[in-house]
Amino acid sequence: MSKPVIGIIGNAHMINDTYAVQAVGTANIEAVADLTGAIPLMVPALPHVGAISDLCGACDGFVFTGGRPNVHPQHYGQEPTEKHGTFDPDRDAVTLPLIREAVARGVPVFGICRGFQEFNVAFGGTLHPEIREIPGRLNHRMPPDGTLEEKFELRHTVTLVPNGAFHRVLGSTEVMVNSLHGQGIEDRGQRVVIEGLAPDGTPEAIVIEDAPGFAMAVQWHPEWRAVEDPVSRPLFQALGAAVSARARRTA
Repeated sequence: MSKPVIGIIGNAHMINDTYAVQAVGTANIEAVADLTGAIPLMVPALPHVGAISDLCGACDGFVFTGGRPNVHPQHYGQEPTEKHGTFDPDRDAVTLPLIREAVARGVPVFGICRGFQEFNVAFGGTLHPEIREIPGRLNHRMPPDGTLEEKFELRHTVTLVPNGAFHRVLGSTEVMVNSLHGQGIEDRGQRVVIEGLAPDGTPEAIVIEDAPGFAMAVQWHPEWRAVEDPVSRPLFQALGAAVSARARRTA
């Protein structure tokens, strides 16, 4: 049997501010290749290149990556403001229906940062444009200065629900994570179960209730040095196990 395929959602990028490309961070590719036992395949965030049903048929699982542009607030009934930042409507048009379709089919899905926020919006939830402005909240944004190592360093704990999906995968109810996001969950979507919180109450780990397959998402970036990190490694390995199991059932 050939290896299963995990689709990694791409992001729009410009080379020299003139040439449009779709790109996936090398860290995402390596995390999938090194830890899941699957072939990583970039899925362009362009709605005209393939039907959602075809994508679900082509891939045995998906990783919904982070990205600088945010989910457009029109998808959760709000008007855009300067605080909402930039947008990528093409990615929204791919990811939101793809999340719903993949979950319905039992295709394993794993959301990271923006992907975490897409999970919430896909199931009817809302996002706060700048959670550091909420009284009592921390500044979860990427540090503006420093090396990549410093930007992705572990910054705060996440407390996990005892006996939840994340506790079972990670074997602990408290983990240390990095933090590189400005937005966050405001109202959780239907079927969105919050299983992990930062010390300030910001949701950091969610699952989709009654999903027939693996459907987990985190607000941090587990792809960074995933092989070395004791929290990242089991998350990608669990995704890989779910993907392999589904590939065997559908072979």
